[in-house]
Amino acid sequence: MNRRREKPERRSLLYVICSLVIIFLLFPIFIIIPMSFNTSDAFEFPPSGFSLQWYSNFFGRSDWFGPTILSLRVALLVSLVSICLGTPGALALVRGKFRGLATVNAFVLSPMIVPPIIIAVGIYFLFAKMRIIGTEVSLVMAHSILAIPFVVINVSAMLKGLNQNIEQAALNLGANRFQAFFYVTLPMIRPGIVSGGILAFITSFDELIIAIFISGSSAVTLPKKMWESVRIESDPTVAAVSSLLIGMSIAILLSVELLRRRGAAVAMESTA
Repeated sequence: MNRRREKPERRSLLYVICSLVIIFLLFPIFIIIPMSFNTSDAFEFPPSGFSLQWYSNFFGRSDWFGPTILSLRVALLVSLVSICLGTPGALALVRGKFRGLATVNAFVLSPMIVPPIIIAVGIYFLFAKMRIIGTEVSLVMAHSILAIPFVVINVSAMLKGLNQNIEQAALNLGANRFQAFFYVTLPMIRPGIVSGGILAFITSFDELIIAIFISGSSAVTLPKKMWESVRIESDPTVAAVSSLLIGMSIAILLSVELLRRRGAAVAMESTA
């Protein structure tokens, strides 16, 4: 009887702790969004009035909207490069059998472990010798290094959950390796590819440290512009930009979750 009474109490305590943690994590959002509608020219909470001037300032000024377009363009290219390189890489790591497989796998995933500042310093010296500092190409190349592991992880998870007998059946029915992959395997791992591409997009769009090192003055990304604005100008437009990014991040994360559930359903169907 005592154990039965303790279980609801422990469960209630767990709910309280989880609720406090969630509130702590979401508290900055509850601050920054109201600040984005403030009428004051300084960061102020609670807001002294309601205004959309900082959103208008973001869309109307080229020094804000230009870096946003650049970040979106770079992130899309990074997502495409990561999918094109990460998908075959995941196939090689999951299906391949060669010496040093674990070492290669660790090397591919190392950008997720190594501190970004170390990667940024190394990339800066390499790109400085190549004379591509401050170009869009350098941003795409550098961000792809950080983004490819996300595609590899997602596609590898899908491949490990698939039933290879379906692909083998296609081979037995006369399809070659490429046909079996494009018509059988690829549709089943597509949710993992899309999820990895979305995560690669987010990784590139939010990257700051590498952008500080290699963007220069001619290829300023939105995160770097926000950092400079807070550090030098204290422009409340940052609050409006942050609110827009919060909304975009929520929409992207919901999309990734839907794709994850769809991928899980496809894996279950393939093993049934």
